[in-house]
Amino acid sequence: MTFLTAAFVFLLDRITKIAAANGISHGQSIKILPNILHFTLVFNNGTAFGLLKGQNSVLAIFSVLAIVFIVIYVITHKALTSPLSFALGLILGGALGNLFDRVKFSCVIDFIDFRVWPVFNVADSAITVGMIFLGWCILRQKHASDSN
Repeated sequence: MTFLTAAFVFLLDRITKIAAANGISHGQSIKILPNILHFTLVFNNGTAFGLLKGQNSVLAIFSVLAIVFIVIYVITHKALTSPLSFALGLILGGALGNLFDRVKFSCVIDFIDFRVWPVFNVADSAITVGMIFLGWCILRQKHASDSN
């Protein structure tokens, strides 16, 4: 399940980034739901919130390390629960999507703009949701082991 989820996230991320890059000019903003959701094309050479701008190589290395850690963990832990496998798949797919951009374009393509949050993409969303879900899995496991 982990690798299937990761493949789905990666493909969805690529398709949406290609559509955004082909349909919107850099810096252009298209209103989807006025004052709520816009598509704004941004080429981000840092992380969220503008941190580590210009540190593409460092960020790519962190991505590779996260990807390798997840792949090794999944391969060595055959009996993953479905929620944990899904969470790791979201993180893996998102990391692969943003790493692809960093290697190919030296930046990450962002386009989802809620106007109250930095512009982001499908990979960023998958990583965020995956991390929240992973935290939930860890807390649930801890609670279960404390109950025994």
